Amino acid sequence: MTIMVRKRRTDQAGGGESSEPQDSNAGQGAPQHPPQQQGRGAPQVYPQQQQGPGGRGFPQQQQVLGGRGFAPQQQGPGGRGFAPQQGGGYQGRGGYEGGRGGPRGGMASQQYTGESLYQQQGRGAQQQQPRGPLPQHRGGGVAGGGRGGFVPSAGARPSVPELHQASQAPPQAGVSTHPMPRIIPAEVTQSEGSSSVSAVEASSSQVTQQLQHISLKSESSSIGDTQPNPVSSKALRFPLRPGRGSTGSRIVVKANHFFAELPDKDLHQYDVTISPEVGSRGVNRAVMEQLVKLYRESHLGKRLPAYDGRKSLYTAGPLPFVNKEFKIVLTDEDDGSGGARRERDFQVVIKLASRADLHHLEMFLKGSQADAPQEALQVLDIVLRELPTARYSPVGRSFYSADIRQRQPLGEGLESWRGFYQSIRPTQMGLSLNIDMSSTAFIEPLPVIEFASQLLNRDVSSRPLSDADRVKIRKALKGVKVEVLHRGTMRRKYCISGLTSQATRGLTYELLAFSPTLVIVTGVMFALDDMVLFFLHFRFPVDERGTMKAVVEYFRETYDVILKQTQLPCLEVGNQRRPNYLPMEVCKIVEGQRYSKRLNERQITALLKVTCQRPSDREADILRTVQHNAYADDPYAKEFGIKISDKLASVEARILSPPWLKYHETGRETRCLPQVGQWNMMNKKMVDGGIVNNWMCVNFARNVQDNLASGFCSELAQMCTISGMRFNPNPVLPVTGAHTDQVERVLKSRFQEVQKLKKELDLLIVILPDNNGSLYGDLKRICETDLGIVSQCCLTKHVFKMSKQYLANVALKINVKVGGRNTVLVDALSRRIPLVSDRPTIIFGADVTHPHPGEDSSPSIAAVVASQDWPEITKYAGLVCAQAHRQELIQDLYKSWQDPNRGTVSGGMIKELLISFRRSTGQKPQRIIFYRDGVSEGQFYQVLLYELDAIRKACASLEPNYQPPVTFVVVQKRHHTRLFANNHRDRNSVDRSGNILPGTVVDSKICHPTEFDFYLCSHAGIQGTSRPAHYHVLWDENKFSADGLQSLTNNLCYTYARCTRSVSIVPPAYYAHLAAFRARFYMEPETSDSESMASGAAGGRGGMGVGRSTRAANANAAVRPLPALKENVKRVMFYC
Repeated sequence: MTIMVRKRRTDQAGGGESSEPQDSNAGQGAPQHPPQQQGRGAPQVYPQQQQGPGGRGFPQQQQVLGGRGFAPQQQGPGGRGFAPQQGGGYQGRGGYEGGRGGPRGGMASQQYTGESLYQQQGRGAQQQQPRGPLPQHRGGGVAGGGRGGFVPSAGARPSVPELHQASQAPPQAGVSTHPMPRIIPAEVTQSEGSSSVSAVEASSSQVTQQLQHISLKSESSSIGDTQPNPVSSKALRFPLRPGRGSTGSRIVVKANHFFAELPDKDLHQYDVTISPEVGSRGVNRAVMEQLVKLYRESHLGKRLPAYDGRKSLYTAGPLPFVNKEFKIVLTDEDDGSGGARRERDFQVVIKLASRADLHHLEMFLKGSQADAPQEALQVLDIVLRELPTARYSPVGRSFYSADIRQRQPLGEGLESWRGFYQSIRPTQMGLSLNIDMSSTAFIEPLPVIEFASQLLNRDVSSRPLSDADRVKIRKALKGVKVEVLHRGTMRRKYCISGLTSQATRGLTYELLAFSPTLVIVTGVMFALDDMVLFFLHFRFPVDERGTMKAVVEYFRETYDVILKQTQLPCLEVGNQRRPNYLPMEVCKIVEGQRYSKRLNERQITALLKVTCQRPSDREADILRTVQHNAYADDPYAKEFGIKISDKLASVEARILSPPWLKYHETGRETRCLPQVGQWNMMNKKMVDGGIVNNWMCVNFARNVQDNLASGFCSELAQMCTISGMRFNPNPVLPVTGAHTDQVERVLKSRFQEVQKLKKELDLLIVILPDNNGSLYGDLKRICETDLGIVSQCCLTKHVFKMSKQYLANVALKINVKVGGRNTVLVDALSRRIPLVSDRPTIIFGADVTHPHPGEDSSPSIAAVVASQDWPEITKYAGLVCAQAHRQELIQDLYKSWQDPNRGTVSGGMIKELLISFRRSTGQKPQRIIFYRDGVSEGQFYQVLLYELDAIRKACASLEPNYQPPVTFVVVQKRHHTRLFANNHRDRNSVDRSGNILPGTVVDSKICHPTEFDFYLCSHAGIQGTSRPAHYHVLWDENKFSADGLQSLTNNLCYTYARCTRSVSIVPPAYYAHLAAFRARFYMEPETSDSESMASGAAGGRGGMGVGRSTRAANANAAVRPLPALKENVKRVMFYC
């Protein structure tokens, strides 16, 4: 039996668009919805919460029992007061257990008797409301709940949810996590008569009259008094800029922002419905392009609309109708077959939706309105994307072309394409168009066999493919589009879904039917025309003989093609359940397909080499791109009245002075003033040298002899001693050589030998091959989660070189790993840091890293670090946890659960780090500064609502009336703003790499019109163009001045422990990033970032290809817990 269906032609490569923006940091999009982790009927954390018409309140998140929770804490003699466990408060996986401090101090536990400083609230205890007004979620329609919460009266508009406090109703039985707020869109009000808009075609004047009745989305310009339970859905406001900074020497820099003149035309939005619905933006655009071509002069009133590729159409002025239906016929491109081209019929309905509010945008840019009208910004962005989308291959907010610059090979069948990033942004100078150069990986348009040869780095025709080879080829080719070469000029395209398990010569077709237009064979279909395919469900004979055909024979007889590479498998193309089979040698990869999977280290290096440009070259390329784009001649920009400047923005900047650094009194130099962001350890000793009495070395490099390894270790021990550490020159055991496949056995056996000597191992030195695969990750996992050993890995190439600079850098890392300090800010010791030195202050850093593209089930890893010394603020303890796939909100900041004996018990990463700070310093923090890395602008509201609430709950769970003021700052590096020297030849304004000088800060012109943000380039460039960090303050109860926060942030960048250079982002955020990537080795060492694999390995923060998103593949899926860190490892900066 056969079933006849219409064939859907595969879309052309390169013409489609990504369904979601690749770069989430660009533009202030609407907040994304955090994943809902509980069903409708689940119990709520706050049972008395009222549910308004706008939604179902705060869904409670489920935590898997036995996961990374907190073990019940022992109850101290203070009754229901909180007494920390001996040797373990945070018992969750990878948490900080806060046990006894070692002989080097830092985090020694204290015995608590009687009333604890931090008291835990008993069940139902009344707790202090947090300090200051609570931020409210921007959505409307959900009541703020909990006991004593606002309950709307009959007919009243319910309030939005507040940040719930620990004083509210106790959680339900069972484990619960901090509740996740639900985003509710702001209401759109309509004036009388607006709800009934005629669907019949109207004249232009009638449309104009009807538009007057459509009420615009209102954005209140007045913030008003913030109350604990405000009714307004606009209650949450980010802090306003507290004036501009004034310290530092003033300069002028150029930024890659181009002034965009605000149009004076009315912008209208129309809803577009295309039937039958297709998932490809490329097809949608083709349909709308045909519609505009046919009807622009007539039915569209000569308007040139801009289309987003999905559901929205925008025009500069009204169309001469409110609702209209069009019939469009789309004809396929000529595939060279000579036959009739397929025609597809579409029905397009265009319906008036709203008007974009340019008046509110103008008010926002002037600072008279707090909220940016996102609709208007989105329209302008889409308008300016129309022409590049037609010319280039769009990827997120970037556009790529093989013609912009010569493509460069990246290896294994990939090549780099040059392109540019483009985004319209609201700034203090008005609208600006941010343009930056970018590069990404594309698949080379090679014959499939040649691609496979490059991928495997061998000639695939020389010997049969192994199972591993076949798996590698299948992974690389899955989803890739190919065109066939065996049909002359007819280049039909297919999408690869897999590979056959058999070789081509082993595949046999049973010929069941034949006609002049169609061949039907078992398991595969070969259509000879372009209109119809037959799918075989059941085999049955059509003649008495039942003819059999081999693939080789079939291609020779049907196409006169003699297959030569018959030992290779066939490609499976089309539907995975009913695939077609194509021999590899008759297929070629279609040009213009971006490679979205993870790049290997060699490819990353090659791509970085391509993208690495000196600042003057990058600036010139940006200007050439703007000239080539010719925005003045862009028909869409003309239609909408948008004018783009062709000159880089000149911006006032300041250069902040570097801080003085303190070193030990026994060194020749006890203080140091860094020069151009760097210094060295000559004549200096670490301010607090660590102690290494017992150490040993394991050598996994075959080409390093044991005597060479011993000599290297002796040199390293000597360097540590010279640098100020107390380092025993003799190992506790001689150097051990080992094979890379015996890492666990060797480490455990050597560790047991040390234990037999009744000694505690302080440090393990490991020599690794330069290319060590998963060895590094396995070693760190075993040492830190199984044996409790602090380790330092060194690559073979550095063992042979044995340079003094390298040894000095390794000594810095070893010192902080064993509990020492390298340097301290002089201003910290002399108590001269505003809002930090005057009272005990804890500084947090937090980050979430997500799996590489293509890993659909791996969890995300969250890490939080916090300073453990005051006033020095240089030591940081770190906690890590696994959470739902691509979940950006940190789930373990605060937790509560029911204990059958003690009732409600609370814990979490914030709480345990506050406890460890108290143990280390003897004081409780009276200020909290929280640097949060990796949050895009579209996530600001969710992250602030969720994580600030968790911080407050953690504080309230420790002691009544304990609510230290919080400053919450987002750190962004994934943006496209670049700063250039005003004169590249002025040696006084650039460093050796040609970049702007470290300490350059910008808080005007290109920054947010009203909110507290700034760009800071705190580091000296090494190669390429420096990217300044962007700091955006989301909450500030400490009332920092612009100078205060900018100077603090810049000064902290000089305290990074791993090198004698200032770094590009504030160290707490940097440490959180390192800790999160280290923890990924514990779970999946083969897929982790290898940036910190060994001292001297390529250093950059990023994980190439590591994306950020709030989307969760399956938020309810159980997350595999991380193995717990050993107690002695947690006490130190093991992640350095």
